[in-house]
Amino acid sequence: MLDTLVAGLINGNAYALVALGLSLVIGVANVVNFAQGSLFAVGAMVGWWVTTTMGMPLWVAALAAIVVTGALGWVINLVAVRPFAGRAPIAAVLSTIAVMIILDNLVQVVFGPQVRPFETGLPDVRLQVGGISIGLIDVIILATGIILMVALSLVLRFTKLGRAVRATSQDRDAAAQMGVPVRRVQAVAFIVASALGGLAGVLVAAYFGTIAPTQGFQIGIAGIAAATLGGLGSLLGAVVGGWILGVLEAIGVSFWGDSVRQLITFGALLLVLWIRPEGIFGKKTVKREPLTGTFFSQGRAIVMRWWQIAILVVLAALPIIPGIFSGYATQVGIQVIAFSMIALSMTVIGGAAGQLSLGQAGAVAIGAYAAALLMKSAGLPFLVVVILAGLISAVLVSLLAAPSWRLSGHYPAIATLATGAGISALILFAEPLTGGGSGISLIPFMDVFGYELTSTSEIYAIGLVLLLALVLIVWRLGGSHIGRYWRAIRDDEVAARSAGIAAPQYKSLAFGVGGFIAGVAGAYWAGQYGYLEPRIFDPMLSFQIVTIAVLGSMLRPFGAIVGSVILVGGLEVFRFSAEWRLVIYGVILLLLVRFRPEGLWTVPRWLERLRARRSDPNAHVAATASSQTVGTLSASDDTEPAEKGSER
Repeated sequence: MLDTLVAGLINGNAYALVALGLSLVIGVANVVNFAQGSLFAVGAMVGWWVTTTMGMPLWVAALAAIVVTGALGWVINLVAVRPFAGRAPIAAVLSTIAVMIILDNLVQVVFGPQVRPFETGLPDVRLQVGGISIGLIDVIILATGIILMVALSLVLRFTKLGRAVRATSQDRDAAAQMGVPVRRVQAVAFIVASALGGLAGVLVAAYFGTIAPTQGFQIGIAGIAAATLGGLGSLLGAVVGGWILGVLEAIGVSFWGDSVRQLITFGALLLVLWIRPEGIFGKKTVKREPLTGTFFSQGRAIVMRWWQIAILVVLAALPIIPGIFSGYATQVGIQVIAFSMIALSMTVIGGAAGQLSLGQAGAVAIGAYAAALLMKSAGLPFLVVVILAGLISAVLVSLLAAPSWRLSGHYPAIATLATGAGISALILFAEPLTGGGSGISLIPFMDVFGYELTSTSEIYAIGLVLLLALVLIVWRLGGSHIGRYWRAIRDDEVAARSAGIAAPQYKSLAFGVGGFIAGVAGAYWAGQYGYLEPRIFDPMLSFQIVTIAVLGSMLRPFGAIVGSVILVGGLEVFRFSAEWRLVIYGVILLLLVRFRPEGLWTVPRWLERLRARRSDPNAHVAATASSQTVGTLSASDDTEPAEKGSER
């Protein structure tokens, strides 16, 4: 048991190093850097290249990883965070998610996804302390974590830079007015935080003796869980949270095996968010984060006439006719339909109700597994299963999301991510019901009134019918009083509450409707593939869904279809590898957040200004002023007024 405790502390020390960087960035920039785990993977691979390929000692590898990841941290701040200073924090969050996707998959492209040995060059010396065997690398990791925490605390407390960091953390605008160069302070914070992530990658690789480029995401999420457990922004809390999480994982793995590791991580994160969101050492007062209202509602959605819609429906129905398209083209169309359904659920959650879900893959997984079990074990027909899968997903998603409605700041987005990933982890752990890592195979064919759908044209046809039915539901809800209440909450939740709108209940309803749509999409997914496994529904799927929804626009149901056609159908035409495809997803998301956050299915701003100028010159002036006020993510000016005055 003592060996398990020591192993947990050592593993938790890696989480603590990542959490230290996260807490430092959150304190200075008020941003959750989702790319912190990617920097862990970069550092590990740089360390592997230096030690194994070049034959250099471990300390050189650690130094190289610190330099490389520190430089990447400076770039991340410059490209993905600094342009959005003083604006809606959700923009920087999505930007760091985009950087995470890019880095995770570029590392796999460069180094390959396989696991490889990591040569440390350290002597095989082990100390026996009270019956516990401790290796040299164990001592190095534990000492490094403690020394870095103490060093950072002393720097923050007694140096000029530390005072600048603390001032920026407490009140960015006031610090800038007092002459603190907040941008330089933020850049330093990102460099230090990223270097800590890279150092953690080298140390963990040295401890386990193996490393894989795919480990970054899991370590990054564990770092977020540790930082939240200890208290976002608290350096002491980051270390303590990392140790606690490491010990919990070690004990769980010793009893139930490695499949429980992710479940413990995400379960602990959710429990902390529900019971004590400020963590052990965090502050109870958390600034309210503007979620998606000003982010997704800037543009004016394109509205089509009925005959235009009819033409598009007819064109979409052409693959149903055998012989017009090849089987491969129809199969691509099936994927476009499936992703359109899932992205449509984000239209309700994000576009209508103004909430951000980073865990929508979990709702899809619930629907898919519910449909597979109902079809295979209960023998129910597909049309009945689709409705039941949607309802099961809606109920479970609403129940899991309900405790999060009292949260504010960064916590709701983290809670949705933890919920979605936790569902996937639970599916992996519940092997007697779900098949665990082996999944569920031999799922029966989809059927309509007893007729089995076996050809791609038939599967495409039922998918198109389901998609059109879901689009109709979303469109009718948008025009009802429920849709008006959602938009009121999206645009100004405080004003909506003042007007008597029960915001938590309507948010829960939005997630329930989104869960129903995602559950239907999951049932269609299970029916077309005939096989399910937990890895299909990992958090990366959620990020793909967010990218598709943002690309098309969340303001109209058709935006989900546009985004899916471009990102699923368009990339499939060029047949990119999986890694390069995800890199493209990340680049597109980064560019969208920077330059067109309202999505493509909206009237361009230049066209709005041209129309206003032609109709009424005064209206053009008013529209320009309004866009400057509402467009909190506009790329026209990325300089903070207070900081301008401080650096003259």
